[in-house]
Amino acid sequence: MQNTAHVLMIRPLHFTFNKETAVNNSFQVNSQTENLTALAVGEFDDFVNALQKEGIDVTVVEDSAAPHTPDAIFPNNWISFHAGGKYCLYPMFAPNRRNERKAEIINLIRKKFHYHQLIDFTSYESEDRFLEGTGSMVLDRDRRIAYACLSPRTDAVVLHDFCRMMDYKPVVFHATDSAGDAIYHTNVMMCVADRYVVICLDSINDVEEKNRVTETIITSGKEMIPISAVQMNQFAGNMLQLENTSGEKILVMSSAAWHSLNSEQKAKLFGYNHVLHSSLQNIETNGGGSARCMIAEIHL
Repeated sequence: MQNTAHVLMIRPLHFTFNKETAVNNSFQVNSQTENLTALAVGEFDDFVNALQKEGIDVTVVEDSAAPHTPDAIFPNNWISFHAGGKYCLYPMFAPNRRNERKAEIINLIRKKFHYHQLIDFTSYESEDRFLEGTGSMVLDRDRRIAYACLSPRTDAVVLHDFCRMMDYKPVVFHATDSAGDAIYHTNVMMCVADRYVVICLDSINDVEEKNRVTETIITSGKEMIPISAVQMNQFAGNMLQLENTSGEKILVMSSAAWHSLNSEQKAKLFGYNHVLHSSLQNIETNGGGSARCMIAEIHL
């Protein structure tokens, strides 16, 4: 199934601007805000509460003091969970993000949800090849399609290995921001839901690649809802569709993303599902990631 009601989220302990990731994440801005960690924790807690009120089962794990992991709030980059008891660990670009793969978190989820088969791609770090989970890939789980824009954090070799091991079809392309730099993660420019895809097609400059992505989406039977580059910069591509414990579909995003959308886009999204948005301003600014990045789905 495309959606799940169960998610993992990591409550930050020392959230800060991460210099190691900023080298290729143009969405990051060092705001130098006082009490940044406390502000991020407040945004995190409000977001979790909103999800739980909508009937989403959130497993919250407190980050640990050591090792120092300033981006622990974004667990979907280092781990993903799949039906049939499979879970994957991923090679990470920034050395200090590799410390996020903490055994206590993995063991907690393994035991609670009965995951038993590990597929480990982390050895690619020794070759300087990276694939940062469902940040690097946007998965159409129903159609077994893995969309991925190549970047220093998304390597084609590792992507094809994932697709071979997990029985996905890779759809590979290049996407750039307004400065012409590679977009660091696919999940900031597109979101795949059960019956539609939100995507910033303007970020794909190669006509052949753009046509291939468009054709794949249409062939998959899903409506395409385009967003602009301006909207993408407000994290309008960084959405995630979940399903609550009553089986209702809920599209999750930040308030910045929601307010960037026009009335027609909002109406289309409301036609498919309920929408939940929460303010994540400090997390988005300093972390360069938004609502989708904070959630690792747990597919049973």
